[in-house]
Amino acid sequence: MMIEETKRSIHDALCVARNLIRNNSIVYGGGSAEISCSIAVEAAADKYPGVEQYAIRAFADALDSVPMALAENSGLQPIETLSAVKSQQIKDNNPHYGIDCNDVGTNDMREQDVFETLIGKQQQILLATQVVKMILKIDDVISPSDY
Repeated sequence: MMIEETKRSIHDALCVARNLIRNNSIVYGGGSAEISCSIAVEAAADKYPGVEQYAIRAFADALDSVPMALAENSGLQPIETLSAVKSQQIKDNNPHYGIDCNDVGTNDMREQDVFETLIGKQQQILLATQVVKMILKIDDVISPSDY
């Protein structure tokens, strides 16, 4: 089991290196990218007067689940921690603030050198969105022509 986990870890590291070679753009980690996206999606929801606004806000809430999981897995209070970091991002207009999982004392992921590849983050959000769309289609909540 330990050997299989080591193989998986090496494979993951090689994939990160490959992604950086393809595109060396990064986003800061610790849930900061998801929090920034959530704030932007919530702001965009205000532009839709109808029922679509609720679906857009639900997508923003789904983005918040990543930093909440990080906070919870780090032994922090997830709702309080996310609320504090989100308000700090808005107040300081700094998209680099994320969850301080390592208890360094700062929420600035740039200072902590916590980052991810942009390609990896794009794929995470794209795949998660596709899975939700497939589930909704299976449950007949939406028809294929709705999107």
